[in-house]
Amino acid sequence: MRLTEPAPPPTGLRRRLMRAPIHLYRAHLGFLLGRRFLLLEHRGRKSGQPRTVVVEVVNHDDTTEGFVVAVGFGRKTDWYRNLRAHPAARVESGHERTAVTAEMLEPDEGSAFMAHYAERHPKVAARLCAMMGFQVDGSDADFREAGRRIRFVRLRRTSG
Repeated sequence: MRLTEPAPPPTGLRRRLMRAPIHLYRAHLGFLLGRRFLLLEHRGRKSGQPRTVVVEVVNHDDTTEGFVVAVGFGRKTDWYRNLRAHPAARVESGHERTAVTAEMLEPDEGSAFMAHYAERHPKVAARLCAMMGFQVDGSDADFREAGRRIRFVRLRRTSG
């Protein structure tokens, strides 16, 4: 695996396009995206104001405990920093809407999730890694190493 220059968070038109799925959720059509994506409602770390973002679920197989998502643009990603400050949040995935608590995963857990995701979705996983600045050769070892460097968050269901 080779680390290249990480892509900066999107701006302008690209940012608007990436935020477009939020409108599906607001129109109660988020279920059209299935359980591969979720709407994450969280609080701003400084303002305390509600914030929303759509993120891709990395753990597709077993979401009984919660959801695992990758932090696509690194540690400086706003929603990641917001969850570190205020871990209580809400998610909408498929037809489900539930309260969650964010847990930042350790690198070894991230490694396992990335390897599993790459096994199920090799082309998407390679593009995801490239977007985050990692060139992978498609091997399990490369995806595991990328997973150690990528931040992952478990959004564990709560009863609140």
